[in-house]
Amino acid sequence: MPNDLLRQMEEGMQSFSKGQRQIASYIIGHYEKAAYMTASRLGEATGVSESTVVRFAIELGFEGYPKFQRAMQAIIRNRLTSFQRIEVTNHLIGDGDVLDKILYADAEKIKQTAETIDRVAFDHAVDALIGARNIYILGVRSSAALADFLGAGLLRVSDNVKLIRSTSGSEVFEQMLDIGEQDVLVAISFPRYSKRVVAAVEFAHKAGANVVALTDSARAPIAAQADQLLLAQSDVAAFVDSLVAPLSIINALLVAISRKKQGELTERLRRLEHIWDEYEVYDKSR
Repeated sequence: MPNDLLRQMEEGMQSFSKGQRQIASYIIGHYEKAAYMTASRLGEATGVSESTVVRFAIELGFEGYPKFQRAMQAIIRNRLTSFQRIEVTNHLIGDGDVLDKILYADAEKIKQTAETIDRVAFDHAVDALIGARNIYILGVRSSAALADFLGAGLLRVSDNVKLIRSTSGSEVFEQMLDIGEQDVLVAISFPRYSKRVVAAVEFAHKAGANVVALTDSARAPIAAQADQLLLAQSDVAAFVDSLVAPLSIINALLVAISRKKQGELTERLRRLEHIWDEYEVYDKSR
């Protein structure tokens, strides 16, 4: 686990060589910067060679520096404050073009997500949503926007969708009171992980409901009790995380569901279009 890495470095200080102690001390004190440094740059910052940095990563049990670096990045995802994230963003972007940096970084997150997502879990999630008695959707803080988008899309397909709203943990449980084995909870959680979503997943799991977890890592707090785990790349791009990759997964879920329920959906959309026209929901002047 990410936090164990810092503890491992702290506890290993006495057994480390002088160079390794310099690396460990720097990382413990500046992990938010070290996580995005190359081995060469980290060596410069700590006064050791690049090869010493690589050997240090291997000494800690990693196959190489890239995996060690990813473990460091996992640390900052749930520990950085919003203010620290701004500093990390400024460090990453430097004097470059902000728009280019963010757009290309977001495109890369979608590419990486497409290459690594569990296709079987995705298909099972689609089937679970189609067959559910009720679909509960929960995301809070920045993930609430994703929950809203998924809820709005599913409501065009079916009327058994319950978007959970909450300002406290007790409100979450009140709205999930009747959840059971025939139901599905879609839990959306990205760093910094909300305790309310974690508690809701535990509650749904104990009730026998199917849990679809949309998150960033198999180590995320909601991952262990998920029946289908959908992982989306989400890295620090600003004082909030980029959520383009999970939004793309949601788009894919909606399209997959609509294709499997095409006959039913066509009739439902016809009725909706009639209502929208009757009550002038959309501007058709152009």
